[in-house]
Amino acid sequence: MIEQLLPEGAVSSDVFGPDGSATLYPEEAALVARTTDLRREEFTTVRACARRALAALGLPPAPVLPGVRNVPQWPRGVVGSMTHCADYRAAVLARDTDLAMIGIDAEPDLPLPEGVLESIALPRELAWVRSGGVGERLCRDRLLFSAKEAVYKTWYPLLGTELDFDDADISFRHEVGEDGRPHGTFTARILRPQPGPDGRMMNGFTGRWLSDRGIVVTAITLPAYRVATTV
Repeated sequence: MIEQLLPEGAVSSDVFGPDGSATLYPEEAALVARTTDLRREEFTTVRACARRALAALGLPPAPVLPGVRNVPQWPRGVVGSMTHCADYRAAVLARDTDLAMIGIDAEPDLPLPEGVLESIALPRELAWVRSGGVGERLCRDRLLFSAKEAVYKTWYPLLGTELDFDDADISFRHEVGEDGRPHGTFTARILRPQPGPDGRMMNGFTGRWLSDRGIVVTAITLPAYRVATTV
């Protein structure tokens, strides 16, 4: 599913539900030894996805350990992102000569819990969410949340600074395919831009999204030769 949102140079692996064959390295297993069965399964399965993506890049399997703010620590020369939610786990990787950064997120295509939308949405975003038509096959509030998560997963590994939900103003383009699946693109305008690794201001991202099989997925990829998108 996630592969439909990716450019050339990115590789992915995803599964719907648990992967019974997935295993952990000892140092990974130690991190979830005292967690719930569900947490261990999600942690394990998404790392199996990551190792399949590493193999697709021609690289050997390796532990995927969390760093600061739980950012995955990839082998040298690799960038990537992982996500998991109810019934879906995915990893997307690329060589840093192809992409500068990747940020992905998956969420159940269900309404957010009460009160969450108001805590993450800017006034214009809130109006867009509430303008959805009756019977629309998409939870706009969940799509907004997922896109903001993808923005953060792209921003933090590059800048190492926090970004709040109200620091990104997101606009969406929405289409419905012949198969009835909602999909489109989004633009995130960063309201507190900062210089990126190459010195240019990092003031926005563009991404893609898709809703299918009860899951909404979002993805941002930055080309290696350019680490910011002017919006």
